[in-house]
Amino acid sequence: MAADPARTETMRTLRFHQYGEPGDVLRLETAPLPAPAADRIRVRVHACGLNPADWALCRGLFASELPRGIGLDVSGIVDAVGEGVTDVAVGDRVLGSADYGGCASAGASDHAVLQRWGLVPQALDMVEAAALPMAIETAVHYLNCLDVQRGQTLLVNGGGTVIGFAAVQIGLLRGARVIATAGETFADRLRALGASVTPYGEGMVERVRALAGGAPDLVFDTAPVNLKPHHGSGGGVLADLVAITGGDAGRVITCVDFASAGALGVRTGFEGGGAPAADVVERPDVLGDYARLAAEGRFSVPIARAFALEDWREAMGISLSGRAQGKLVLLIDPSAAG
Repeated sequence: MAADPARTETMRTLRFHQYGEPGDVLRLETAPLPAPAADRIRVRVHACGLNPADWALCRGLFASELPRGIGLDVSGIVDAVGEGVTDVAVGDRVLGSADYGGCASAGASDHAVLQRWGLVPQALDMVEAAALPMAIETAVHYLNCLDVQRGQTLLVNGGGTVIGFAAVQIGLLRGARVIATAGETFADRLRALGASVTPYGEGMVERVRALAGGAPDLVFDTAPVNLKPHHGSGGGVLADLVAITGGDAGRVITCVDFASAGALGVRTGFEGGGAPAADVVERPDVLGDYARLAAEGRFSVPIARAFALEDWREAMGISLSGRAQGKLVLLIDPSAAG
């Protein structure tokens, strides 16, 4: 029987039709397959990484026309390409960032449109690939804002976070000496990478300065605000990070504590309209570069657990608790691995 030309292909997608708490507004439903616009590609999704940003989107971050989906990190197989795309073809394995602003769905779907992407080497597992895009884009952007150079000393506050873990490795790859603050979960792994590690809490300022032999050149803050106990005087842990530099707030940047940054003179990475995606636009193969390093065993993002799409509520609960201890991934279609 011939296919009905009027029939619209559909897919499963996790999205919201109003803003609010994620558990209240998100629902798994059926929606039409999105078509890739010019300079976009569509993939059959193998896996989708979850991030704290997903829950912020549900609450109104980057508010725009609804409905909208969640899931910004994607790996999958290209099944359609938009006009002007020449660097990938149907059937290629890719990782990338969902076109959140241009579609009514995102990566937590059977199919997703990507606005940035890179090829996934055959030696790299597709679940591992799905954990990479946002960590790479964010860490690269903030280390570029700091202008991290070979021979400098870089402090990464929150080396056990996904972004912090990526930033430690990128700093080391750039030839910097890296000190990381981290809990016991990832301390040994960070040391094995080549970083010096010290715990959070009382005496952190003195411990970091002792490891650095004085003030580190640059500081990148990635530790979630609600997980950062403070024992110093006023201003929270961000004030301690400024104190570590000897009071030079211009050497500190945060990707999490925007509320405190302005009062302390700390940068947020969005000055002048900057955003993580800008560095990927300027270096279009940055995702592919780090995917190749990951395939060689020279770069990774810790993965805590993978869930079926139907189990998204369990994954969301763990993420919102702040106790994920690594990346949480939704496994959408295991056959979409190439």
